[in-house]
Amino acid sequence: MMYLTRSGARPLSLLALAALLAACGGNDDGNGYSAEIRRTEMGVPHIKASNWSGVGFGYGYVQAEDNLCTMADSFLTFRGERSQYFGGEATLVYGGTIGRPRNIDSDFFHRHILSADVVDAMAAAQSDNMHKLVEGFAAGYNRYVKDVKTGAKAHAACRTESWVQPITAQDIWRRMYAANLAGGYSNFVANIANAQPPVPANMSAQGNAAQSVDTKLAAFDPAATRTPRLEVGGTEGIGSNMYGFGAAATGEGSGVLFGNPHWYWKGPDRFYQAQLTIPGELDVSGVSFLGIPVVLIGFNDSVAWSHTVSTARRFGFYELKLTPGDPTSYERDGKSVKMTARPITVQVRNASGAITAVTRTLYKSEYGPMLNMGLLNPALGWSSTTAFAIRDVNAQNYRTFRNWMRWNQAKSLDEFMNIQREESAIPWVNTVAVGRGHAKAWYADIGAVPNVSPEQVAACTTSFGKAMGAALPNVPFFDGSRSACDWQSDKDSVQKGAVGPSRMPSLLRDDYVGNMNDSYWSTNVRAPLTGFPAIFGAAGTEALSMRTRLGHQMALERLAGTDGYAGKLASSAIVRQMVLNSRVYSAERFKTQALDMVCANPQIAVPGGGTVDVAAACAALRAWDNTGNSNARGSHLWDEFWNTKQLTNAQLYTVPFDPADPVNTPRELKASAADALRQAFATAVSKVASSGFAVDAQRGDILFATRGGSKIPLYGGCGGPGYFTITCSENPIERGGYTMDNQPHGNSYMQVVGFPAGGVQAHTFVTYSQSDDPASSHYGDYTRAYAAKQWLRVPFTESEITSSPGYTTTRVQE
Repeated sequence: MMYLTRSGARPLSLLALAALLAACGGNDDGNGYSAEIRRTEMGVPHIKASNWSGVGFGYGYVQAEDNLCTMADSFLTFRGERSQYFGGEATLVYGGTIGRPRNIDSDFFHRHILSADVVDAMAAAQSDNMHKLVEGFAAGYNRYVKDVKTGAKAHAACRTESWVQPITAQDIWRRMYAANLAGGYSNFVANIANAQPPVPANMSAQGNAAQSVDTKLAAFDPAATRTPRLEVGGTEGIGSNMYGFGAAATGEGSGVLFGNPHWYWKGPDRFYQAQLTIPGELDVSGVSFLGIPVVLIGFNDSVAWSHTVSTARRFGFYELKLTPGDPTSYERDGKSVKMTARPITVQVRNASGAITAVTRTLYKSEYGPMLNMGLLNPALGWSSTTAFAIRDVNAQNYRTFRNWMRWNQAKSLDEFMNIQREESAIPWVNTVAVGRGHAKAWYADIGAVPNVSPEQVAACTTSFGKAMGAALPNVPFFDGSRSACDWQSDKDSVQKGAVGPSRMPSLLRDDYVGNMNDSYWSTNVRAPLTGFPAIFGAAGTEALSMRTRLGHQMALERLAGTDGYAGKLASSAIVRQMVLNSRVYSAERFKTQALDMVCANPQIAVPGGGTVDVAAACAALRAWDNTGNSNARGSHLWDEFWNTKQLTNAQLYTVPFDPADPVNTPRELKASAADALRQAFATAVSKVASSGFAVDAQRGDILFATRGGSKIPLYGGCGGPGYFTITCSENPIERGGYTMDNQPHGNSYMQVVGFPAGGVQAHTFVTYSQSDDPASSHYGDYTRAYAAKQWLRVPFTESEITSSPGYTTTRVQE
């Protein structure tokens, strides 16, 4: 039964609500589930229940109510059942932390990696309250599926499909465990799903000789190496911005946090915003991935935190010397070790609709699953003598959600920091946090990271590992035949083979800490962090990204009062303005000099004959204000130009990177780069001309999201040219502009949180809106607010929630 109170109705009194809760059950003694779901502006749900089962029930219900089609599709992915419904050769509909592999590869990968024993181990490591939360979440999801299947009109795209099914708690544990792997296994789906030993015909002695390691090394062609696109942890793409300003910067007794994951706008890994409340036990607001019942980024009454993707490597490879005559056994310290074989059968729908069974036998070593390295370079294929395994430090990290659950309930920043050290569990992200009454802001890359010594890197890296070093920098690529090459443990390691928390980067500052996806080293450019293991990333040895340089410049300008805003304090109000200003670092630093080079002659000769007239383009860029705001004219032309140039930093800049001045170096364009820049500019002008957009078109005409058949003009851009405000379309300009309707990523859940006396002040966006259902009123409302730069002052206290415009309350129970 459901009880509904619409906007403007007087909320139930506390006594009446308590009586209703008792009547509806929802206790942890098996009497059923019950939760009150209060909705406020933008459809943000505030879920209140008397226990963990109830709050999980409410959370599962609202996630399904807003995103059923995406969630139902994703549960097929994690169960390895996509091919059964959509065919094996089709790819995933939307990208995520596993990219967009073929369904057949996705299915074998998930059946292999998310095996029952692993999922059971994940569940066994959790608290009773976590079990109640997960079981309640599954029940809430199922209740909504039942409701929508019996006459509701929502989610017309999927509600009648056979693949929209009830789930079990195992589906949630499976989904949670999969989130651990975004920095490791998930980047190698096809490699793991297609790892097969050589067939017996190739196992002759003659074949063995032909496939010796020396012979394979001689055949290794670096030019044939396919550098893996690390969906999470790569050089460009998915990432984030975040600041923590301490009391010296805010002028208050507490800090201000800005969090801004640049994340997926569609698909199973997108964020969902909610508040979860169990009176006296839990009160936390923020976001989770779809299908996860714990707040991953957010705030409570005492602390606020956010994350960015870390540069630390979370995985490594082991080269295995195979036992002669047996390609599924390997040598370790002189003894033969048999791989674990697992036959897996996937049901596959063909074009006629018939279902056939496809079986592969996949293998695991003691290090982890075998993988087909031949997909990265043909010389690394699984032969009769050599094979490769991957080890992901997070495969045995069952502490992640325990860490976040404890953070959800943390009472101070000091407690928050202690939890992070005690668990050392955060899987592949940096953390920034501020707390009520605490003068400093916290940064840490404290989590699960492989523990390899410099001596091991020197002694254990194989010849193939050295050959692949350029494609996989800082990734351990070790000899699996020697136990001396096993990952090590420190005295304070929380997990075997992981770095101990005392050797992981952290920093407390009363001015600011920040991360824009470069390494821990530049957390505060006034006080670079040094002395940490190389696997955490570069420490002053390479140039920062344009986005990182701009991010630190913005922080320094704010503290100096030179950014055009009032005063010198990083107040919530000013931070909210500066993080949406859509500045473009490359244009601010290099536009004038670049245009002097490429516009000296209005006609640029191009290879093959002919010229490109660049006069109008040059005029447009000289008049451009160097921002990506929706009314900026010419920014798209700069983007195309900057992204077209094919020059290294050494070829482009006169002044090289200087670790003593990381924000301002490298700088000054080389005269010798002029010809290459002219060609890049001519290409960009031609591309824009072929797109049909004018060189001085407004950005909002080119960069947009579509909701309800209408285009919503947006602002920002991609990280390459140095946008701080990230709204990054993968759609080429010549295919209708930079639409955010296909495979977009960028600003996702944004929060600016402070702790004034007597409350929490939190302003948020969910840039793509809460619901995936075009029929929902919350399919585009948040997106329109984001486009207008109108932050939501999200309610947190009971009085704020019940007095919010558009307040509704719904009781769900089972």
